[in-house]
Amino acid sequence: ISVLQRRQRITEILRKNQEVNIPELAHLFDSSEMTIRRDLDFLAEQGFVRRIHGGAAVAERMEFQFDFVERRSRNHKAKQAIAAEAAKLIQPGQRIILDTGTTTLELAILLKNYDGLTVITPSLAVASVLQFSSGIQTILLGGVICKGSPDLTGVVTERVLDMFMVDSVFQGADGIGLTGELFNSDIRIAQVDAKMRQRAKKTYILCDSSKIGKLEFASNGSLREANALITDNALSEDILKSLRKSCKEIILCSFH
Repeated sequence: ISVLQRRQRITEILRKNQEVNIPELAHLFDSSEMTIRRDLDFLAEQGFVRRIHGGAAVAERMEFQFDFVERRSRNHKAKQAIAAEAAKLIQPGQRIILDTGTTTLELAILLKNYDGLTVITPSLAVASVLQFSSGIQTILLGGVICKGSPDLTGVVTERVLDMFMVDSVFQGADGIGLTGELFNSDIRIAQVDAKMRQRAKKTYILCDSSKIGKLEFASNGSLREANALITDNALSEDILKSLRKSCKEIILCSFH
């Protein structure tokens, strides 16, 4: 087993157990305790673990990274299909807003090779994907970093948004009621999402079917404000019939 593989395995054990001790790890990997200490010191320097007497505990940074990776992996194929459908609506030369969330992150990945595109985003994850794209001007909105997620929110974010008017905004949602109500789990993100729609000529909601019918803490508007909902084809006809009463267009995409 390589050093990299061993350290990766240590982080996986930490995620599951929250704490590890040096003698047990040394036995598990058939390594010396000195080798394990070096591994833990390295992971601590990177911010992934917190050293404690005789071992290490999970650090906040690692908890966040695992949480984000886990959220991104949920319904990943559906999110990729939704992003691919959304990308068809974007033309080189346009100015767009990409919201926070894992589905808009998949869209950002597809846009990396576009030319002459301006992308405004409150998402550190989206900005990091696009920062080396020579054909894209990326504008990262200011604001307060949300604890536990790579998102910027608050009064600063909303005021900076007022500086721009864009062709389209692509938004996610933590939940969409069957009457078309849009929800976020964080009220600060809900406020930013509502502001985004005011600054765009067109609004597209990107949301996989697992979020449909799910009610979250903060309402930020309705599908009536959107030009289209882009989702996967796993919804029943009854749910689609209900959503169509409040949505101008529903774009369904298949995935495998």
